[in-house]
Amino acid sequence: MPTLFLSERAQWRADRLLALVLLLAVSLFLLLGLAAPLLAMLQKSVQDAGGQFVGLANFQHYLAAPQLRASAGHTLLIGLAVSVGVVVLAFGYAFALTRSCMPGRRWFRLLANLPILAPSLLPAISLIYLFGNQGMLKSWLMGESIYGPIGILLGLGFWCFPHALMLLCTTLGTADARLYEAARVLKLPSWRRFVLITLANARYGILSALVLVFTLAVCDFAVAKVIGGQYSLLATDIFKQVVGQQNFTMGAVTSVFLLLPALLAFGLDRWLARRQRGQLASNAVIYRPVPHALRDGCCLVFCSLIALFIVTLIGVAIYGSLVSFWPWDLGLSLRHYDFASTTPYGWQPWFNSLTLAAGVALFGSALVMLGSYLVEKVDGFGWLRRLISLLGLLPMAVPGMVLGLGYIFFFNQPGNPLSLLYGTMTLLVINSLCHYYTVGQMTMQAALKQLPSEIETVASSLKLPRYLTFWRITLPVCSPALLDVAIYLFVNALTTTSALVFLYAPDTLPAAIAILNLDDAGQTGSAAAMAVLLLFTAMAAKGVYFLLAHLLGLRTQRWRQR
Repeated sequence: MPTLFLSERAQWRADRLLALVLLLAVSLFLLLGLAAPLLAMLQKSVQDAGGQFVGLANFQHYLAAPQLRASAGHTLLIGLAVSVGVVVLAFGYAFALTRSCMPGRRWFRLLANLPILAPSLLPAISLIYLFGNQGMLKSWLMGESIYGPIGILLGLGFWCFPHALMLLCTTLGTADARLYEAARVLKLPSWRRFVLITLANARYGILSALVLVFTLAVCDFAVAKVIGGQYSLLATDIFKQVVGQQNFTMGAVTSVFLLLPALLAFGLDRWLARRQRGQLASNAVIYRPVPHALRDGCCLVFCSLIALFIVTLIGVAIYGSLVSFWPWDLGLSLRHYDFASTTPYGWQPWFNSLTLAAGVALFGSALVMLGSYLVEKVDGFGWLRRLISLLGLLPMAVPGMVLGLGYIFFFNQPGNPLSLLYGTMTLLVINSLCHYYTVGQMTMQAALKQLPSEIETVASSLKLPRYLTFWRITLPVCSPALLDVAIYLFVNALTTTSALVFLYAPDTLPAAIAILNLDDAGQTGSAAAMAVLLLFTAMAAKGVYFLLAHLLGLRTQRWRQR
């Protein structure tokens, strides 16, 4: 019977060879899925329609067009407005959740996270039902139109709010109670304690939230496409140039301009990450809020208003999907959910989205786990490990539409042997995985850093192969983080729009893109029904995730219990 164990020298060589092969495989995947499409997009931006090099002539033409310059200004304005508004509201909401004793905090946190599970098109559709030309509350706008910056701001605010909230809850959840006790001893008024302690300690978290929301706002195109009207943004200009006018060169130029603010925000976020330091000393006392009637009452009212806005938009989308024919026949029915008879796509987009999300979650979590393990736990091959780490951070700075356009230029080239993938579900999986790779890598690396390095040392002394150490120790210990990565990839792949809008074929049309097409065709009820179906699907996936996390915790995390 062959033994699993080799001599120490042979085992070392086998581990090194396996690590090298895996490092090369992960590097090649990220190079083909990220670097090559972006380089192809940049190359296209300096060529004319015939493929001849023209230098910066395309950029000069872009800057000479008043409408295109206006799109850049609109994008920056919307990004800044959404960032400031969302972060101010999210900070107040996070403060109420972490620094008050208001009742129902768990339920308020749950409600605030619902927009993450919905496609970004859902709030736009709800706003049309509320404030559109035939909207229920059209008079509330006092003559203003929802089709423009107002609708974009409200829709993006709904979609970006939970992202900022999660970051700010983490920031405000760590505080040293001794600082507040010292301030009370010094008889500092409440507002000075808030400014000198709370805001001072949360400043980097607030700036990071601003950067995050700005990036999300300027890169999204679905909300502006549905409810933006004639208010042009860079993201919608890319869609019009590529899909409407088949002007791929100008689409590439616009992508470069959209890439610049995202890269700037990414650089600022990395700088903030380096500036941050631990907020708690080893002997710190965790801050626990005490009941305060006035503060808790104000927090309850504030959170109730925001939760009401979130629930209203989701509720209106559900109501709109049940109305027979808005606004003339308000009788409730399930006719819009009969996709086989009311839409040209039938149920196929929903099944495509399930296939896409499952593929991204399964393959993506395995790749993220493997890549993070190679970066964190393998010795040697420093340049390959640094390359994987750098490429893993790249998607955070690349808007989905820019990456999708790069996939057209790279994977749709006749001379590229990988052009066989174009239009297939495999390419959609690769694109979605690369688009959301960064968060998964950061999550897994944080989990792997918690493992003591002595594990590999002891395994080596016992002549245990590295793959057995990984399978028996590393993987079970990191399984909660791996499950977090899987559900993150699943939900985002299920609801994403911008990254796939240029890549699907008729038989691979995802549900999120089908919503966009149905709304364009005037089938708003069917579009709302498809958006609600995606929301409920994501909620069901979250329910399965919580069950698996509980069962997995009982099986693999019992050692954490005293």
